Amino acid sequence: MAEGEPMKDESTPLTSAAQPLPKSSSPPPPPPPTKPKVSTKFNDLLAFSGPAPERINGRLAMVGFVAALAVELSKGENVFAQISDGGVSWFLGTTAILTLASLVPLFQGITAESKSKGFMTSNAELWNGRFAMLGLVALAFTEFVKGGTLI
Repeated sequence: MAEGEPMKDESTPLTSAAQPLPKSSSPPPPPPPTKPKVSTKFNDLLAFSGPAPERINGRLAMVGFVAALAVELSKGENVFAQISDGGVSWFLGTTAILTLASLVPLFQGITAESKSKGFMTSNAELWNGRFAMLGLVALAFTEFVKGGTLI
C-alpha cells in the first residue's frame, strides 16, 4: 500500500447508488383529480344536458309561481286570466332578463357550483326550480279543473 492512501475495507457496504432500494409497501398516491374545463360555447351551454336550460327554466318558474300567487291574492285572477290580461309581455320581459343574467356568467366560465356555499347551494336552487315548475303547472291545472282561482 502506498503511504497516505486510505485503506480499502472489503467489509464495508456498497454505496447507495449500487444498492437496490427496498420496495415500499404501497404505491405512491395518485395526483389529485383536475376539474374538467367548462365549455363556454353557446351550443354546449344550451344543449339538452348543458348547464343553462334547467337552471334558467327553474329561475323563471320560481319567479312565475310567486308572481302568479301574488296576483291571484291581490286581484283574484286565475293564471289564465293573468296571461290574457297583459301577462305575455311581462313573461317575455322577465324571460329575456333572466336568460341574459344566467348566460353571462356561463360565457365567462363561472359555474353556479363554484359559487355555491352554505345553505343556498346550487343543488338547492335546482330543486327549488323543479318544485316551482311542478307548482306552476299544478296551479294552472287545478284552476282549470276547478274553473276559478285556487284561493
